[in-house]
Amino acid sequence: MLKSDLVNVLVAKRGVTQKQAEATIETIFGAMKEALVRGENIEIRGLGAFHVKHYPGYQGRNPKTGQVIPVKEKRGILFRTGKELRDRVNRPAGAPGGDNK
Repeated sequence: MLKSDLVNVLVAKRGVTQKQAEATIETIFGAMKEALVRGENIEIRGLGAFHVKHYPGYQGRNPKTGQVIPVKEKRGILFRTGKELRDRVNRPAGAPGGDNK
C-alpha cells in the first residue's frame, strides 16, 4: 500500500476532498517523523510501535585490506507489531474475522 492509497481510502470512507485527505496524511506522517527524529517512541494500539534504537560506535575492519575503520554511532528505527495485528495476519485464510475491517 502506498501513501496515495491511504489518501484514496480516506476520500472513499470519510467523504473528504482529495486535498483534505492529503493534508491529513501529511500531518500524521510529519508528526510521526518529527517524534522519531527527537528520539521519541510511537505506539499505535492495534497496529504496533516504532522504537528508536541507539547503536554505539565501534571499530570495524575493511574486509579487503583488514584496515581498522571507526564506525560512527547511529540511531535506527525498529517496528514491533501489536498482538492484535500479528494475530490477524497469522489467522488462517477463510477464518472468521479475517476480513478487512
